[in-house]
Amino acid sequence: QVQLVQSGGGLVQAGGSLRLSCAASRSIFNINAMGWYRQAPGKQRELVAAFTSGGSTNYADSVKGRFTISRDNAKNTVYLQMNNLKPEDTAVYYCRAVYLRIEYWGQGTQVTVSS
Repeated sequence: QVQLVQSGGGLVQAGGSLRLSCAASRSIFNINAMGWYRQAPGKQRELVAAFTSGGSTNYADSVKGRFTISRDNAKNTVYLQMNNLKPEDTAVYYCRAVYLRIEYWGQGTQVTVSS
C-alpha cells in the first residue's frame, strides 16, 4: 500500500510560480509510474506531467516549457515546479502512483491563478 501526501499549491498571480510536493509512505525507487494530474471545474481529470515506466517524462502540451516534474528518491518525494502560471492552470492537482498494478492518489491540492 502507498499513501501519498501532497503539499504546496495556493493562490498566485499570472506569471508566478508554485511548487507542489508529493511524499510517499514508502520508497519510490521502484514506483515508476508517478505523476501529476489536474481537474478543473466541469472538466475531466487530465495528465499534467508524469514519469514513465522507462524513466522518461511526459508532459501535457499545455504545460511544456513551463512545468517540470522531478523526484528525490532519498526523500520519497515527487515535485512539480510550475512557472509562468496562467489562469487556465487553475485546478485541483493530484499526485498519482501505480505500484504493483494498484493505483493510488494524493488528497488533491488547489492551485488558483489570478489574472
